[in-house]
Amino acid sequence: MIETSETERAIAEVASAVTSVPPEALDRAAAMIAGAGTVAAYAGGREGLVMRGLVMRLFHAGVDAHYVGEMTVPHVGKGDLLILSCGPGRISMVRAIADTARAAGADLLYITAEPDIEPADRASETIAIDAQTMAKDDKSTAALPMGSAYEIGLFVLADLITRRVRDLRGDDAAAMRARHTNLE
Repeated sequence: MIETSETERAIAEVASAVTSVPPEALDRAAAMIAGAGTVAAYAGGREGLVMRGLVMRLFHAGVDAHYVGEMTVPHVGKGDLLILSCGPGRISMVRAIADTARAAGADLLYITAEPDIEPADRASETIAIDAQTMAKDDKSTAALPMGSAYEIGLFVLADLITRRVRDLRGDDAAAMRARHTNLE
């Protein structure tokens, strides 16, 4: 059994990550998503799992959303949005995708714990999550390993953004449920 203090520390680390992002930043992200033609998203590793979850929820919210790397991702360009997450920064695949999308004219929403590291400089909007990632875990005494606080916080923030997108689109929970697959 996990001791309560460790559990409380883990929850506090996630809560700190989530609350480090001001509501106005979530509002701006939701407005970008709601106003985009096509939305594509990408991240590596566990962050990629969160971005896949975001794409799924945005689809439920009526957004034309896709995960980069899937065979059905359409061409992006002017009026479209690429959402990238790179907690620790300096991931070559993220930089390459950012450069390709920007060259095609798409806007970039960048989510990171390292807002001073590229490709944040290419972003139309950057959301900085104050949480531990692998970039700064070498002397950590955190309850959660590596970038877990960032990743779990990102998951919560993705759903908070999706709720705002749903509201901007004038949808409700019933409309989202109606878009959910019936094949499972």
